[in-house]
Amino acid sequence: MKVSKLNGIKVITADAYTLGEVDGVQADTNTWTITHLEIDLTKEATRELGFKKPMIGSLTVCLPITTVKQFGDVITLNLSLPAFKDLKECKFE
Repeated sequence: MKVSKLNGIKVITADAYTLGEVDGVQADTNTWTITHLEIDLTKEATRELGFKKPMIGSLTVCLPITTVKQFGDVITLNLSLPAFKDLKECKFE
């Protein structure tokens, strides 16, 4: 599968909360493996996770690939929303 096909797929927590949509990936270039999904948070998820919403656009967080339980029409995570309180905003270089 092309990585670009992941963009726009909804990401749902184990407790059925829509976290956001995939907007890219991060990879380890030494092993050529995907390590994180870049997720554009919904407004609601931004608020629930304690982030400040940017003036324009949405906030993007780096979600470890190890939190993915299932992949299909949506990406289902193996943890509930409260477990993601420590997610970090993606910083792009």
